[in-house]
Amino acid sequence: MKKTLIISLRYTLITTLLLGIIYPLVVTAFAHLALPNKADGQLISRNGQIIGSKIIGQNFSSEKYFHSRPSAAGNGYDATSSGGSNLAASSQKLVSRIQADVAKYQQDGNSQPVPIDLVTASGSGLDPDISPAAALFQVKRVSQARQLSEDSVRALVMAHIQPRQFGVLGEPRVNVLVLNLALDQLQK
Repeated sequence: MKKTLIISLRYTLITTLLLGIIYPLVVTAFAHLALPNKADGQLISRNGQIIGSKIIGQNFSSEKYFHSRPSAAGNGYDATSSGGSNLAASSQKLVSRIQADVAKYQQDGNSQPVPIDLVTASGSGLDPDISPAAALFQVKRVSQARQLSEDSVRALVMAHIQPRQFGVLGEPRVNVLVLNLALDQLQK
């Protein structure tokens, strides 16, 4: 019994050391060497200051910017509290929030149906992308707020549509932060 306990403790310590410390350090070092930008979270900086990450959604509330999906992560877009709301489709709280969001988007004077991803949160609550339909839906509001032509803003959206990965995985998408940064550059 004592011998079995000693062997069990040794294997626990060895596997903890190998799989809990050495392996993560090796994988992290490899990632920093092979893909340094991705290993650091695909951070985007302007004038030496980090302004966001390409892979974590952010809240844009100004009418001059394209809006992201709603977030249920913490107090909204809190990367330390990633997760969905876990509200069922029958939840009155969820239905009320979606109805309010739809009404807000319809105030923009757009008669098109509101794309679902503009009023529903993703599973993580931190999705950085919206569908091309959601981006195109917002063109009128953004162009009016920035006093730009709808055609130039629509062309910017079209230029930022990312296709399916490898042609088959996922759906076409638009990264909201990257699009908004390009929008700022367009107006300069």
